[in-house]
Amino acid sequence: MILNMLKAKLHRGTVTEANINYTGSITIDSFLLKESGILPMEKVQVVNINNGERFDTYVIEGEEHSGVICLNGAAARLVLPGDKVIIMAYGFCTQEEAEKVKPKVFILGDNNEIEQKL
Repeated sequence: MILNMLKAKLHRGTVTEANINYTGSITIDSFLLKESGILPMEKVQVVNINNGERFDTYVIEGEEHSGVICLNGAAARLVLPGDKVIIMAYGFCTQEEAEKVKPKVFILGDNNEIEQKL
């Protein structure tokens, strides 16, 4: 059996921008990507804490230490700058591998800096 397990989570990130005219995706500070192990072009699930919207998109690497979390394209209609979001990446693995999975979970502060590693 193949299971889809949580690989990384950026919890309570603050949306810094919403760009409806971009062709789609979510731009995330490259420092957060490196720390969490989320890769550019990787599919992620985004949950908007403010309004309950849940959607999938792919990642674009943003400027390092900029704190950027920008929703682009159609997804920009599901957020407002200042909204809090949870960004999650998943990976497929076997049952045996799943028992050893330890996701990287980060609680972010208001400026999208890592406040806590769980």
